[in-house]
Amino acid sequence: MREQILDAASIVFGKYGYKKSTMDDIGAAIKKGKTAVYYYFTSKEDIFRAVIEREAGMLGKSIISSTAQGENAINKLTLYIKSRMQTLQNVSIFYDAMKNELFDHLDFMNNVRKNYDQFEISLVKDILIQGVKEGSFKVSHPEKTAELIVIMLKGLEIPIFLRADLSDIEERISDIINLIVYGLVHSTKKTTS
Repeated sequence: MREQILDAASIVFGKYGYKKSTMDDIGAAIKKGKTAVYYYFTSKEDIFRAVIEREAGMLGKSIISSTAQGENAINKLTLYIKSRMQTLQNVSIFYDAMKNELFDHLDFMNNVRKNYDQFEISLVKDILIQGVKEGSFKVSHPEKTAELIVIMLKGLEIPIFLRADLSDIEERISDIINLIVYGLVHSTKKTTS
């Protein structure tokens, strides 16, 4: 039932936006009253938080699955960025569902995502350390560099995905990969894109 409520809430938030959505709307979407919703969640904010956390979990699973396929650090970092950006493109609550109100909820969404951000920083740090050991990356401070990479990617989310025209999204993701990955490559190491 909890998952049904979250599925319904994603649709309701997407249709009406966070501000205009009500517990009654969510209850109606699952064909039950708001009392059933209140049994599992204390408030609309509680549901919204759970939807965001669930989608952050989906993003994490996608990234772990992708990076596990990488043969070396360069490949893993490339797969991480590609998977992250493509998954975010498909996550409704972060972008499409909230386009009109996204900026009203940025602080709230960022607070919810803090734990997930730590997971992401740790993953990127491990990839960077592997790259240094392989002689692929020239990175003095893997943790700080990982944090900067995650911050940069988060900063790119809004300008990229709030645009109406996403026809060039693959090209933009490729540009991001080239900028970040090949900016870290040790200058004596030859690479191919």
